[in-house]
Amino acid sequence: MIDIPPKGSPEREALIAEHRACVDSMKGVAGFSVLKCETPGDTTVITGGVHESPLLKRVLLRMRGESPAGKLIVICTKVEKEWRIARLSGIRGVPPEFIDDKVYDNEQEIQHDIFLMRLDELPESAGMPEHYNEGWKRRSDNWPVT
Repeated sequence: MIDIPPKGSPEREALIAEHRACVDSMKGVAGFSVLKCETPGDTTVITGGVHESPLLKRVLLRMRGESPAGKLIVICTKVEKEWRIARLSGIRGVPPEFIDDKVYDNEQEIQHDIFLMRLDELPESAGMPEHYNEGWKRRSDNWPVT
């Protein structure tokens, strides 16, 4: 397995630039995918993103594979108009908390900001085989005591 590129490295800067290019090309498209449209906002021809960047694909898979405790998420506060970033508590039944007062009016911009925040929080060794924990509903998964 390959480590996550360290801060300030050319590989990390290229990773961020590729994600930004995908975000910019997806403006005007409902939802969010880390893909690059040949014509911005038109998903007829899709290139780039996770299709052509193995590093970006690997980093996103590792981010998605992290424990839900403390994960950053998007919360829509006004349907198709406003979004905010919140952090999951990691305890089932406990609602997420907003991380700040910033309100986004664009669904894609918030995704890029979350990507940058999660990239900074992600350990370089995230997703290595020695960190794999088999099982579902383990005692360590913060299930409430009943």
